[in-house]
Amino acid sequence: MTPADTPSASSEDGALGVPDSLRPALARRYGPVLSGEAADRRILSLDLFATCGDRVTERAIALGHLPLIGIVDYATQRNEPIPAGTFEPLAARRRIRVRNPPGLLTDALRRAIRETIAAGGGLVEVDGEEDLGSLALVEALPAGATVIYGIPGEGVSFVGVDVAAKDRVRALLAQMEPRRIVRGD
Repeated sequence: MTPADTPSASSEDGALGVPDSLRPALARRYGPVLSGEAADRRILSLDLFATCGDRVTERAIALGHLPLIGIVDYATQRNEPIPAGTFEPLAARRRIRVRNPPGLLTDALRRAIRETIAAGGGLVEVDGEEDLGSLALVEALPAGATVIYGIPGEGVSFVGVDVAAKDRVRALLAQMEPRRIVRGD
């Protein structure tokens, strides 16, 4: 057990880790994957939607169609820098910073997503990795919303939030491994 997994009274947060056996299910496509102009048209057609990932959030903002909530970690697959101020239109609504180590979905990130949605939207900045935030978005958004996230080298995945999507997410979360992370690490 690593120090990050060690329980320590009130200075810890809960998290869910991804066991190796669950990786194939998380890699599955749960909605259409579009790129280029087709992705842009789909983004522009959305009513209530959220983004998970720097490039897809940047693209929605560049198109002038703000998501309710965007989750970013200021890191991209190709390590290309994100221009300063890119996410300010979302941050102007609300900005929450949260720690979420790679390979985990922390209670703190899930809580930040729910709070940001309840407050009318904004930007969730992740110190660590935001990838599993897409699960928390499907979990928290109402039916009829869409969650979009980038798939490096392929395009943008569009997942409609409905009862079936929420059930899939609940089933995936139930298969993840409970972890404890010490705050301040």
